[in-house]
Amino acid sequence: MALRRVGRPRANVSSSEKALMAKILDGRMVVGVVGLGYVGLPLALEFAKSGIRTIGVDVSAEKISSLNAGKNYIQDLDDAEIRRVVKTTKMLSASRDFSVLAECDVIYVCVPTPFTANKDPDISHIVHATQEIARSLRKGQLVILKSTTFPGTTEKYVKPILDATKLVCGRDYFLAFSPERIDPGNATWTTHNTPVVVGGVTSACTDLAIAVNRRIINEVVPVSSPSVAEMEKLLENIFRSVNIALVNELAQLCDRIGVNIWEVVDAAKTKPFGFMPFYPGPGIGGHCILIDPYYLSWAAREVDFVTNFITLAAEVNESMPFYVRSMIEREIARQPVTMKSAKVLLLGMAFKKDVDDLRHSPALKVAELLHEGGIENISYFDPYIPSVDVHGKTLTSKKTLTPAFIKRHDVVVITTDHSSFDVEMIVANATVVIDTRNATKNVRGPKKNVVLLGDGK
Repeated sequence: MALRRVGRPRANVSSSEKALMAKILDGRMVVGVVGLGYVGLPLALEFAKSGIRTIGVDVSAEKISSLNAGKNYIQDLDDAEIRRVVKTTKMLSASRDFSVLAECDVIYVCVPTPFTANKDPDISHIVHATQEIARSLRKGQLVILKSTTFPGTTEKYVKPILDATKLVCGRDYFLAFSPERIDPGNATWTTHNTPVVVGGVTSACTDLAIAVNRRIINEVVPVSSPSVAEMEKLLENIFRSVNIALVNELAQLCDRIGVNIWEVVDAAKTKPFGFMPFYPGPGIGGHCILIDPYYLSWAAREVDFVTNFITLAAEVNESMPFYVRSMIEREIARQPVTMKSAKVLLLGMAFKKDVDDLRHSPALKVAELLHEGGIENISYFDPYIPSVDVHGKTLTSKKTLTPAFIKRHDVVVITTDHSSFDVEMIVANATVVIDTRNATKNVRGPKKNVVLLGDGK
């Protein structure tokens, strides 16, 4: 790949910057990736595929063992590609020992950023990873944080830890933020062809971060600072959170006034400008959309600002599993069964269709709420999620979904609309189907037993 130096010519380019840029441009660099989950492993794979030696680091012994054996554990990645870069080309290896990062010229940090029980940010994984990097930080290394976080994390939390080594940022070592844009289950937009944003602490940091990302990514968009890049990532996800909350609230209103929200949205999206369709559901899941509003609201409180609108949207989305529970309880009440004896089947436990990702799944929340409400006979089927824990009780997915199994339940709830579901068969054999995803839209014939979230009936 032909590459060129990026950015405007600058005076006083340090020897460390020159040496690192040369390694990046001719492909001699070694890349380290801290955190080998949904973000880190796809990134590491792209570098390894491009012929760049890549070292992954993770605290999970299971992940390290699987990866070094050439075994893939991320659904979106190709098993053969993982095996090839580990076993054949030997461009990718993994370790639990952070000291291997001393060999790396570029280090990506792709660790989790959850929130606490009080919904405050938990950046302890970022801090720990940075402390480990600092132990062997040397001149000529570039650190790029990719974990979604609040504005100021890179410069107020990461940089001071690295500065404590007495190396100078922008001269000796380099630091930037470049948020992840992974969409689990999306085969169209991948690590390679999804544009990324980059903001460095200094111009040198930005130039180097652009250059290294261009080794594997088609389009790199520079911004003026890490804080802009951090805020940009939150905007992406909060934009979705707010609009999903809007249709979730309207769905509840439509149920009261007798209007079908799905038909409303489909009609509105015929407008060729000024509208983008979003659809209701049982809640939101995944790592980012649920968490990011709270990261921003926490950061806002530090400057005496209250994000009323954003926080309210997050609360609406988090209320949807409760609304679904009320729908289930209503349908049970219409049958000659008690809540305690009622049998409920949840179809889909992953947070979105056709993925094996359970993180913050609204379906799991629905199961927990049903259990708390005294509904003990809960079953589920999900070809991607073999088992889940609901308040200390392990539920195991049915291996196959049969008409006989469906008929055994008083209420069947479509919580995740996996493409593999035979919706026609489900509707034909269920006593009641509560459809939270409009999965029954194309079912032919009568659907008198279908209760659709937001259909106004």
